[in-house]
Amino acid sequence: MKSIAVALFAIILATLGLTIFLQPNDLASCDISGQPLSEGVCSGADAIVAVSGGDTSARTQHAVDLYKNGWAPLLIFSGAALDKSGPSNAEAMRQSALDAGVPSEAILIEEYSENTNQNATNTKSVVEANDIKKVILVTSGYHQRRANLEFGSQLGSDVVIKNSPTQDSDWSWYWWLTPRGWWLAASEFVKVIAFYVGLSQ
Repeated sequence: MKSIAVALFAIILATLGLTIFLQPNDLASCDISGQPLSEGVCSGADAIVAVSGGDTSARTQHAVDLYKNGWAPLLIFSGAALDKSGPSNAEAMRQSALDAGVPSEAILIEEYSENTNQNATNTKSVVEANDIKKVILVTSGYHQRRANLEFGSQLGSDVVIKNSPTQDSDWSWYWWLTPRGWWLAASEFVKVIAFYVGLSQ
């Protein structure tokens, strides 16, 4: 009986550890439903970067909410389309932001990225062209760690990245209750390892 309890505790601890590891959240202690502070961890940024994939609509909405609450004056959407006959994911995200009342001059898009490494690589030129020094990076919780690694590698130490993961239809604090949650967690963990050994994508 004791061994079962120990095993159960180990599983719970590992699950909690994986949850925290995969989704770093630099704004966790901040009231993101309100205005940012003038300095410190809860201060604003130059731009909010949201990448497509998974629940793209939730990522877009989270970025728009941050923008409307004054966390940055600029939105950057990144992502190509799976269906090449239609608009890019970034364009669809831009349209959603426009429909939500964000002015067109506050939105920049990058439409050619087909994976996380390309999101970071292609967004770098947008960041450099607009002299952006601090960004809030938005993606799904399970994807946040790897996105942060890729963007940090491409943008370098001159650009501060703050993570702000979203909870969406693919991922929540209860991800471990579904087979898809375990698949996402396991695959992202493997991809993080791949990043460290130089096989990122």
